[in-house]
Amino acid sequence: MALSLTKNQTISLEKTVGSRLESVTMGLGWDVAKPKGFLGRLMGGGQDSIDLDASVLLFDAQGQLQDQVWFRQLQSRDGSIQHSGDNRTGAGDGDDEQIRVNLSRLPATVQTLVFTVNSFTGQDFSRVENAYCRLINDRGGAEIARYNLSSGGAHTGQIMARLYRQGGDWQLQALGQVSSGRTFQDMMGDIRQHL
Repeated sequence: MALSLTKNQTISLEKTVGSRLESVTMGLGWDVAKPKGFLGRLMGGGQDSIDLDASVLLFDAQGQLQDQVWFRQLQSRDGSIQHSGDNRTGAGDGDDEQIRVNLSRLPATVQTLVFTVNSFTGQDFSRVENAYCRLINDRGGAEIARYNLSSGGAHTGQIMARLYRQGGDWQLQALGQVSSGRTFQDMMGDIRQHL
């Protein structure tokens, strides 16, 4: 059974799963918020889609950015990380975007992976509901942990979580820090606080 994480909670992946992990997937899902109240429904309440974008940033032990995977670069330079592609609507059930990380192929210099989500078109998170990120064990497809991202508010970005090496194990920390920006580049000041 998957763990439901709270803000800033950290878990050991090896202890949680009971074995060493080779490959994981970070899934991101969301829906467009429904109009609230009689007038909201009467007036239509807005758009049918929200374009959220998942990204992952790879940092070394000194906090230097080594690579990034996002809708403009769907694979890391070494091929260890792959993005499923840009979902511009949030329509449908399940994960809207996924980032697959082959932990065994990551360069030894990469110490921390930071996962972010941004509203590229600028709609804020008050327009988003049922947003989550979840970590999946690629061997068998079991969900390891899930974190609720639906906090509402005027922010356009969120630092979802980080994976980092500790000894021979990977740790997952749910962050849920709100930020602003159309892409991860706009949020680098906030991101660096978690390295």
